[in-house]
Amino acid sequence: MLGNISRSEECEMSETVTISAKIPKEVYAELMIRIPEGERSRFIRDAITEKLQKTPRANKILELEKRIRKIEEDLSLIKKTLADLEVLTYERGKINPHAFCVDKIDHAIIDHLIHYGGATTSELAETLKVNRWLILNRLKRIMKRSKNELGKPVIEYSAREKAGKRKAWWLNEELTQIS
Repeated sequence: MLGNISRSEECEMSETVTISAKIPKEVYAELMIRIPEGERSRFIRDAITEKLQKTPRANKILELEKRIRKIEEDLSLIKKTLADLEVLTYERGKINPHAFCVDKIDHAIIDHLIHYGGATTSELAETLKVNRWLILNRLKRIMKRSKNELGKPVIEYSAREKAGKRKAWWLNEELTQIS
């Protein structure tokens, strides 16, 4: 309706509605100076109409978000299926675990895991001087992101004892280029 309203159509609108708006005094003063008294209502009407024409409708944005989410899910499913069929190869030296990091904390976590082979959440939190829950959330996010992209996680949690550590996080050695 507002998409292509011309000035002649605007004048022919059958019904108008009165609205009120609070604006800063400086804007009001500028409006008084620039726009003659008899044309202020039309100016404000035109400004609102122009702004609405540039603003996408909410239902279109929601529809696009749903379509993007569906495409992402389908792509993730395709990658996982290809990984299960071993069409995507996971040769040693192909995956860089830093590719799934977002910021310095993620990189520090991966660096620690590379250097020490594995670590508990508490060890990582103490070494990096951050909250243990932050570390846990970051580890889960890296694991989820890598699993979505590769079909297998680049880091894994193991509750059993390995290399003298229990309940620790480890790099998936078959995927990573660091041995």
